[in-house]
Amino acid sequence: MLRLAKTPNLTELAYQSVKQQMLNGSFREGTKLTEEYLSGLLGISKSPVREALMRLESEGLICIEARRGAYVRKFSAKEVRDLYEVRTLLEEHAVTAAKVTPELLEKMAESIERTRGHLESGDMRRHIEEDIHFHGLIAAATENAEFGKLLDNIQQKSLLCRMATFHLSGTTAPLSHQHIYEALRDGDRERARTEMLGHVMFVRDALLRSLDGEAEEAMLEAQV
Repeated sequence: MLRLAKTPNLTELAYQSVKQQMLNGSFREGTKLTEEYLSGLLGISKSPVREALMRLESEGLICIEARRGAYVRKFSAKEVRDLYEVRTLLEEHAVTAAKVTPELLEKMAESIERTRGHLESGDMRRHIEEDIHFHGLIAAATENAEFGKLLDNIQQKSLLCRMATFHLSGTTAPLSHQHIYEALRDGDRERARTEMLGHVMFVRDALLRSLDGEAEEAMLEAQV
């Protein structure tokens, strides 16, 4: 991790740096994040690091507990189900309520092309960030700022578990996004809703299969 230059917005820089390390796998699930370690790593004081950790906690990416401190969050199967139950409702509403314009369709098409490029180059972090951007475009097109904030929060919470199962679901994103785009372009809201539902549920099921596999592996190791 690169040391940060001393600029007025150290909290934002600390936040972005720590989050990037979480997304690229340097800070894995359960990793302890101490203010002392991070401030030394980044070359800044503890105060902006503390504020950055509080922001990451508010997004659901880390947990901060008394006596245990801050650590990268690990999602349980129930938490994934709960998360995607809410996300499904939000995503279906987005494609139903979005104001479809030539500008929106152009931005969606550009996003799909970037997603294909990130997939081909193997850039997992950028691929997932672009996936979130694609869904954010549709949410923004509802012209409901509060709705957009709700969906963004759910998306942020799904980042960490998405990274762990990228190889199971990431390759399907360009085609799924293309189908959603075509349905909205054609004015077929019901097809757009169906395509969105299938897309989100596919990712959810991949996550749950991964968690089930981890649980089974842990059980077998305990029996040895």
